[in-house]
Amino acid sequence: MNSDILAHYRQFSTFTNPGPYMDMLAGELPDDVREIGELVRRQIIHRVTLFNGNTGSNADLRYGDMTKVPWWRQAEDDILPTASAMLAELYRRDNRGFVCNRSEENKLIVTCRFVAILMASILKAKGKSARVRSGFDPYASPRTGTSCDHWITQYWETTHERWITIDVDCCLEDLQFDPFDMPSDVFDWSADAWLSVRDGKAYPQRFWNAGGFEGLMPIAWGLYYDLHCLMNNEIIYLHCPEHVRIGNFDNLSTRELTKIDELAQLMLQPDDNFYVLRKMWESTKDVRLLAGALL
Repeated sequence: MNSDILAHYRQFSTFTNPGPYMDMLAGELPDDVREIGELVRRQIIHRVTLFNGNTGSNADLRYGDMTKVPWWRQAEDDILPTASAMLAELYRRDNRGFVCNRSEENKLIVTCRFVAILMASILKAKGKSARVRSGFDPYASPRTGTSCDHWITQYWETTHERWITIDVDCCLEDLQFDPFDMPSDVFDWSADAWLSVRDGKAYPQRFWNAGGFEGLMPIAWGLYYDLHCLMNNEIIYLHCPEHVRIGNFDNLSTRELTKIDELAQLMLQPDDNFYVLRKMWESTKDVRLLAGALL
């Protein structure tokens, strides 16, 4: 792997920057990736788990007793968008920080993007090249035969010189594979999803997101999320380029759709095409500039 690319992924972004917690992450947390991941996951309740309560995968209370979470607690995605914000809140609620026995009422209520960002922040603090990825998850989707939007983490393993893909958000689930070294074919990468639908190899409704949207539009969002993640800019769910927003996407021209096809082709091999993607991200308004929320 090109040393420049690995150096790029050792850099912190606005979202992965741990701020004043840098030394703590580097020195006080374990070095083993699996131990880190399982510890991270025990600080968090997924909003879906909170909604479903002590049922499904949480029937054995592996994520804690949801009846102990105060009734007024809601998802905190909108107020804790960065690693530094999550870390500050973890320590405010329990100054012991990362502990296996954090009480339910003191856990963060966030979704997969936030788990992936927090994990990447810790790995970067320990000097590893790490990146967040956005795609679709067929292995924990609540709808049989479908794939739901999902964010995961990758880090560069120096001994065998390869990216290792990890899903910390699902690491306590009963999966058919190791979530700390995922096979490449168990996750639906956004570029693959886009091209498979565009080529007629997959039906659009197979891919959906938690907002209830199906088909090419949420795949396009995932594609741009993934591109920004590859550029160390792990944007929030509410932000995407103007031309793929609700109300605009259905009016895309053939030429505009072809441009997204070309982007997806490049992102099939993001390391081989890193410099082309970076140039595009640095120079193309339709790729770089975002809309949504207060933008």
